[in-house]
Amino acid sequence: MSDSPEAGKEAAKIRRRWITLGELLAVAAVLISGLTLYINWSDKQDQRADKAAESRKASARAARLVLNASVDSDDRLTLKPADPDQLVQSQTIHFPGALGIAPVDTTGEPRIEARWFEDALKRARNTAHLPDDSVGDEKLPVTIVTQFVANGDTYTDSALYDIGYGIAGKWLSGHRLTLRGLSLVAHATGDDAQARIDARWARTTKR
Repeated sequence: MSDSPEAGKEAAKIRRRWITLGELLAVAAVLISGLTLYINWSDKQDQRADKAAESRKASARAARLVLNASVDSDDRLTLKPADPDQLVQSQTIHFPGALGIAPVDTTGEPRIEARWFEDALKRARNTAHLPDDSVGDEKLPVTIVTQFVANGDTYTDSALYDIGYGIAGKWLSGHRLTLRGLSLVAHATGDDAQARIDARWARTTKR
């Protein structure tokens, strides 16, 4: 016994509905798969961007040097980076032009010694008619150019510092310099750094 025409038509409609539903499910699966892939890709891109930003920040932190000084004796300061992961290789210390002395180079032992500039400083103070004895903590502006290593990379830092000192005694030749410490002023390089320490020295002489 054959199916009636109406039953055949109904069966065909049911098959079409199943085909349409199957196609929709297939399209939905493709869309879900594509969306999942995009989300995963986007997450990875964000992670890479975050890692790159953190790496840049870490590199910038590593490249920024701040020196601390400890007093070894009245005439010597030992310098070291505030960041323990930084290692100083060499330094060049530039003085104000008024002192008339050449820069001093150090290698492997970052330090400041009074003997490098004591006589020149006394003469410059005398020329500027500064008191024979300190009225407080005096300041000598310098530029310190430092080669250092951080995280396996080599960097160069140039910055202005004030050397704190005192001076006391009898007569100019008998005056003794005492080093107090070191303070960071600003980062600067080249001719600009020299001009700024010269200007800072000039301001200290106007009393």
